[in-house]
Amino acid sequence: MRGKKIILGVTGSIAAYKAAYLVRLMVKSGAEVKVVMTHSAKDFITPITLSTLSKNPCYIDFVKGANGEWNNHVELALWADFLLVAPASANTIGKMANGLCDNLLLATYLSGRCPVYIAPAMDEDMWKHPSTKKNMETLASFGNIIIQPQDGELASGLMGEGRMDEPENILAFLQKELDKTRLLMNKKVLVTAGPTYESIDPVRFIGNHSSGKMGFAIAEELARQGAEVTLISGPTSMEINNPDINLIKIVSAEEMYKACLNSFKTADITVMAAAVADYSPSEQSSKKIKKKVQKIEIKLSPTKDILYELGKLKNKKQFLCGFALETENGIDNAKLKLKRKNLDMIVLNSLSDVGAGFQTSTNKISIINSSNKIINFGLKDKKQVAVDIVNHIINNYK
Repeated sequence: MRGKKIILGVTGSIAAYKAAYLVRLMVKSGAEVKVVMTHSAKDFITPITLSTLSKNPCYIDFVKGANGEWNNHVELALWADFLLVAPASANTIGKMANGLCDNLLLATYLSGRCPVYIAPAMDEDMWKHPSTKKNMETLASFGNIIIQPQDGELASGLMGEGRMDEPENILAFLQKELDKTRLLMNKKVLVTAGPTYESIDPVRFIGNHSSGKMGFAIAEELARQGAEVTLISGPTSMEINNPDINLIKIVSAEEMYKACLNSFKTADITVMAAAVADYSPSEQSSKKIKKKVQKIEIKLSPTKDILYELGKLKNKKQFLCGFALETENGIDNAKLKLKRKNLDMIVLNSLSDVGAGFQTSTNKISIINSSNKIINFGLKDKKQVAVDIVNHIINNYK
């Protein structure tokens, strides 16, 4: 659930008390939760309880505050990865099935484009009533996913079907459903990011301006798609908090080469987004070189071409993606690199485009696949660029 944006709709049912446990479990699993309540839900659980547990405001009315500020149900609906209505009362189910819209939760539901999960809660006779059955069939026909109620003790004191499933079971149900949409489940992926630093002496080095933002964003998106990610990164201020990403920190091109060789053999997919130095000082001083009046010369030797070496080792089941950063003849140079290094695709960046390249939050790329087909993208946030890259990998990975 890590990184998922969830709207929890809470309606007027005694089972609303379970919403507190549900919110707590979802937040602990790494999700961001926003609660939308109906007015009748406040009779069973307080908004401040759900607001405190979700660490977000609790939404109830279309208008908030004395200044008449609008709770934008359209923005709420578009923000969410999915909407969960739990508990869903017979009243709310009936309104959802028939397109009625007299509260903020229903307006959010009708504005949504995301998957909707419904966990009904009511007495057995209400649950088995023909009108409820028809409403549930209608909701299911819309593509909504029903989390079936359980058999047990009901608020009426009777035993029967209609009891909302327990929060732990609902969370497990959601996770199982989400896993179906994670297209890289059980795949091992290697990603490189950031620069490398090549030491001149204990103080100075040769490096570049790479921030690592692009590689880290790609690693996050791959993990979101279910992959087990190994991220090998040069020196950067970027951090990873995703348990599905194993971060290996290196400094030099030689260290990155050795780390990549070690991980590549078991990788299904490899994305080489790092800006590895092409040259390294031939000799490294063990002591700081003192400043002198006369000029000094530093001899440079080429570093290992990691991408080329991995391309030689790649088998038919592996997918290898490289990056090219060019200042001129970008497409031609990228195509040559694609072929020479035995890549399945290459991502071309250009330093000539405003807002693209090093130390920015945005990027503008072109993707060239193994058939030399070119797909151009506009300037986007690097997180969205990562989505484009990963989607292309998924569509072309066999």
